[in-house]
Amino acid sequence: MVLPVVLLASPRSFCAGVERAVEIVEQLLEQRGGPIHVRKQIVHNTHVVAELEERGAVFVDELDAVPDGATVVFSAHGVSPAVRREAARRGLDVVDATCPLVTKVHAEARRFVARGDTVVLIGHAGHEEVEGTLGEAPDRIVLVDSVADVRALEVPDPTKVSYLTQTTLAVDETTEVVAALKARFPALRGPASDDICYATTNRQDAVREVAADADLVLVVGSANSSNSVRLVELARRQGTPAHLIDDVSDIRPEWLAGVRVIGLSAGASAPPRLVDEVITALGAWDVQVRETTRETIQFTLPAAVRRR
Repeated sequence: MVLPVVLLASPRSFCAGVERAVEIVEQLLEQRGGPIHVRKQIVHNTHVVAELEERGAVFVDELDAVPDGATVVFSAHGVSPAVRREAARRGLDVVDATCPLVTKVHAEARRFVARGDTVVLIGHAGHEEVEGTLGEAPDRIVLVDSVADVRALEVPDPTKVSYLTQTTLAVDETTEVVAALKARFPALRGPASDDICYATTNRQDAVREVAADADLVLVVGSANSSNSVRLVELARRQGTPAHLIDDVSDIRPEWLAGVRVIGLSAGASAPPRLVDEVITALGAWDVQVRETTRETIQFTLPAAVRRR
């Protein structure tokens, strides 16, 4: 195999919301010891989850698996009001690791519903973030995934329609869906600022940059990570072969045949060390960082886990 050049996308890997969520669980384990129960995966990455499990975190699908009065962490993807009510009824000690940018979408949903709108949520069915947002007002929020969904959409009052989006969508595809909504509902209103988060947008911009000059793009991330999957799809839409890998063991030799330039990135929930391991395994003779922007955002930890 010819040793490749690696074009390293930047920004990549952990975002501020993921760092905050992981640190919340780590601090709780350090301060209180295990087990610390976490509803759903704290972030969508198999390595992060496995490492926290080794330290005493217990990941559960629903609250009925958490003992009464125990500590439970809500994942970075957020939860519905019904889940919060159940936790309160059970007397659970809740530590909320919801990403602040997801919390923003929930607040917008409540505000738009309160003014009498039908709220159209653009997102992927079954994703935990989407389920949490839909739960704010299940009878007033409708989910669409595509332009075709918009064409089939019926609402009680076409003059009172707002839209929100999942935070981890592909920017270009979402723009098309929003345009279709505006065409159908000219009075459509939306959030004051984009719901697709800065980290998702930045990683997509960086992958677009490296994909333009690469023979192959590898994205480190787990299959249930929406933002990671979007990076692979984006590279492929630009005509560059791309694959999602959980870690270096997923790389297939046949992908690398004849490849001289590899674009490399990682989803916002993938640990940086996994990228380093891929670079080492590829034996790249040259690694060129393609930085499209620099991220400086940090989110404050909840009071319950702040170091004193």
